[in-house]
Amino acid sequence: MSATALDTTNASTRLRDWLSGFQRIFVLTGAGISTGSGIPDYRDASGAWKRAAPVTWQAFTGAPAIYRRYWARSVVGWPKFSAARPNQAHHALAALERDGHLSALLTQNVDGLHQRAGSQRVIDLHGRLDQVTCLACGQRQPRADLQPRLLADNPGWQPGAAAMAPDGDADIDRDAETAFVPPHCLACGGLLKPDVVFFGENVPRSRVSEAQASLAASDAMLVVGSSLMVYSGFRFATMAAKAGLPLAILTRGTTRADALATLKIDAEIGATLGALTR
Repeated sequence: MSATALDTTNASTRLRDWLSGFQRIFVLTGAGISTGSGIPDYRDASGAWKRAAPVTWQAFTGAPAIYRRYWARSVVGWPKFSAARPNQAHHALAALERDGHLSALLTQNVDGLHQRAGSQRVIDLHGRLDQVTCLACGQRQPRADLQPRLLADNPGWQPGAAAMAPDGDADIDRDAETAFVPPHCLACGGLLKPDVVFFGENVPRSRVSEAQASLAASDAMLVVGSSLMVYSGFRFATMAAKAGLPLAILTRGTTRADALATLKIDAEIGATLGALTR
């Protein structure tokens, strides 16, 4: 048996033993669970940014150049992002739910992969990228329906060399960003925004309340693939600790809640969770 396989086996055994002690587990997932589906994450193993921080709410709504830049990058990144499929980690959590072990699944991701894997009790803390809303009149539309209009409004536009980035965008040439014609609402001319929570924007209170209620009804918490560096996720780990709930963390590298964890497993997420269902 190789060293990698042994590490995975040990990690899965430790996690299985921990899970067996609880009936209502509150799960929080982050970007690390979706890297196995080809969606890049933001942070390295130490929790530091791998790239520039994401666009903020204030810049998106207040700077036309940033608004244009976002949509130029999005039109390139969306096809690959929307084509991503759940990996074995998503399927393993869906199986745990079907077996009655999960009270709720709170995800910081905006990719919808948990739902595609079959999970039902999902709270999308930061929203979903597959919906777009007008900031002026509130009209909503599927992101997939907007893509043809973005292309039609920019005939002959070329992004240059492109590389996929987190959250459905892509790194493209700066000249291409400035040449892009961004979309506006067909009903009122307002700014269009993906239905996700940007940095500097508040998570809707209803989602937080739903997650808090689910956590309160649980007897343990499991964090998968998140460094918890963002407060919107970290606060649930602190709530669990204050309530005396056991906290397990499965992720690569350091997290903000390591000192609160009763079990910390630094291992490959897909293989570790996948082994639970085999």
